[in-house]
Amino acid sequence: MGGGMGGGAGGGQRKNVFFRRKKTCPLTGAHAPKIDYKDVRLLSRFISERGKIMPSRITAVSAKKQRELSQAIKRASNLALLPFVAQ
Repeated sequence: MGGGMGGGAGGGQRKNVFFRRKKTCPLTGAHAPKIDYKDVRLLSRFISERGKIMPSRITAVSAKKQRELSQAIKRASNLALLPFVAQ
């Protein structure tokens, strides 16, 4: 029948549009910072502007470090080092 918009045969290679690089945990490794509830600057990187803990699928933190991180954030907010909710 003819030309038109056609399938994949003979059309060359398609580039993978949804290629995603494997994220590595920023809190694991030789020179990684230690998670401490008093380190407000480090903890504030992992809370949203609304004051909520960001999920690990966004921050690329491993499951073990995410548990430590959430514990430290909760401790810091209980001691009024971090806000419970943003103003």
